Amino acid sequence: MSDQQPTPMTAEESAAFAEEVFERARRGDAPMLARLLSGGLPADLRNHKGDTLLMLASYHGHHDAVRVLLEQGADPLIANDNGQLPIAGAAFKGDLAMIRLLLEHGVPVDAAAADGRTALMLAAMFNRLEIIDYLLAQGADPSHRDAAGATALMAARTMGAVDAANRLEAQVG
Repeated sequence: MSDQQPTPMTAEESAAFAEEVFERARRGDAPMLARLLSGGLPADLRNHKGDTLLMLASYHGHHDAVRVLLEQGADPLIANDNGQLPIAGAAFKGDLAMIRLLLEHGVPVDAAAADGRTALMLAAMFNRLEIIDYLLAQGADPSHRDAAGATALMAARTMGAVDAANRLEAQVG
């Protein structure tokens, strides 16, 4: 038996390993992510764009991977370099089940990054009525303003999302 320590990875090997980990999140490999996290991988590891493993898994619609990451302590309120939160990405993609999962794990319904945009605003911009209804039922504030002073209703009107605008007008009117 040898008392030798494992050889440390080179910078290139570390970079390749990190890229593979982020690819596992993109593909939703929940079992592998669970093994890596239980082995000490930081749950909030970020790539060169500031995306966390949770951001990548949620944006690509991998519910099991998101559940594993959240249960292992991933912070759903870390924005990427574009100022996007996982819940906003789910609203953009139209993934109501992902939004439900994030809210069930304690994400505030009106969570916003520095730009102030909430999931309700993204859903309004892209005319996602089912998501709008769900978020409003969960207590989303239709009068919340983003950093530029726009509300979800204003965002819907700007984007020509007529149905969303009508739905939100009924809420604020």
